[in-house]
Amino acid sequence: MTVTSPPSLAPPVDTPEPRAPASRRSLETLIVRVVSSVVAVHVVDDNFLQPNPGTSAADHLLGGLVPLSLLLGAALAYPRLRPFSRGVTALLVGVFGLAAGLEGWHYSLSVGPSGDDFTGLVTLPAGALLLPLAVVTLWRGRRRDGSRARRYGRRALIAVGGAALGFFIAMPVVLGYQFTHLATSYVPEAKLGTAYEEVRFETSDGFELEGWYIPSRNGAAVISFPGRKVKGSQSRARFLARHGYGVLLFDRRGEGESDGDPNSFGWDGDRDVKAAIDYLQSRPDVEPGRIGGIGLSVGGEMLLETAAETSELSAVVSEGAGSRSYREVRDIAGAEALSYLPMALAVTLFSGYTPPPALGDLVAKIRQPTLLIHGRDSQNGTERRHNVHYDEVGGPNVKRWEIPSSGHTGGLEAAPEDYERRVVRFFNAAL
Repeated sequence: MTVTSPPSLAPPVDTPEPRAPASRRSLETLIVRVVSSVVAVHVVDDNFLQPNPGTSAADHLLGGLVPLSLLLGAALAYPRLRPFSRGVTALLVGVFGLAAGLEGWHYSLSVGPSGDDFTGLVTLPAGALLLPLAVVTLWRGRRRDGSRARRYGRRALIAVGGAALGFFIAMPVVLGYQFTHLATSYVPEAKLGTAYEEVRFETSDGFELEGWYIPSRNGAAVISFPGRKVKGSQSRARFLARHGYGVLLFDRRGEGESDGDPNSFGWDGDRDVKAAIDYLQSRPDVEPGRIGGIGLSVGGEMLLETAAETSELSAVVSEGAGSRSYREVRDIAGAEALSYLPMALAVTLFSGYTPPPALGDLVAKIRQPTLLIHGRDSQNGTERRHNVHYDEVGGPNVKRWEIPSSGHTGGLEAAPEDYERRVVRFFNAAL
């Protein structure tokens, strides 16, 4: 007689996914190591073999060696990692590959590929290859133990945590990389409405900057900044020239035809403005003590910094100044500025420059006539808050004009006649 055991009444228990076959892990490892090598080749090419004109490999030691070390560590450690860690590693390497490759794509579209753009173009699809691999690895490596509610709750928490890390850490780091590698690389058509000269001058740290100069007819000159690439700089140059002012427009370091690495925040860019002042002082048509500046956005911020550091810039119009470092965001946003910190650290790493002093501290030192211009609601109202703060910490020589209908640096378009009249009257009095 055969005795059959009764079926078990215990509920089935989910077990973790079996370890991936060795062949699949080997293929994963091979793909990650090949992509990491491709990205590493571009990092070496970009930082050490073909750096931007005027720079050398020594200028990029930190920004090149740190990514290389992380890529090497990811490639070596990958086969020993658990599935979840492998998926995250593949995702991070892929995202960085895309960020690094976008540089080659950007310059190839604007002026055609050259130099390290070719290795960047290879890096772009290599980084994209890792994204689906990361997703598949994360899905296969998911835990299957515990009840359904516990499993899905755990996955939801991981998803929320991953999204938060991506938004507050990974994305700011990628943006920091872009802000120190992408810039306008072409020189737009000159629409100045009058005769001008092609000019060239050198900064104190050895970068050659190129631009245009409209000779002065009244003995005074104004720097229209941040240069030829910004459409608004030319429109302001036109009306200043109509009133007899000499006007200098030039490409700041790393942009257009000027030497150096770009930095969208303008860190260390006060050297460019000081070099422009030196050039104007050498002009026979410019009288001593009659040099001013009108700056838009980061251009206004760099002029404010220069005015705090030297009296040779006799008057400043700053339109749309905001924040360019963690301290300036902290002054306005308080604890919310912590989300800005990873991007500031990334800009420091990839540019090799440390953040400049806070603009609030600098404006408090300005003794020259200064006019702050801003819109009311531009940039979600942060632009107004920044300029109100700069006005409050500035002395009696600092004035502020709010244009309600203006967007960011859109004052001339919003109120053309009033804008021209106020700015010209300001420079007439100051210079």
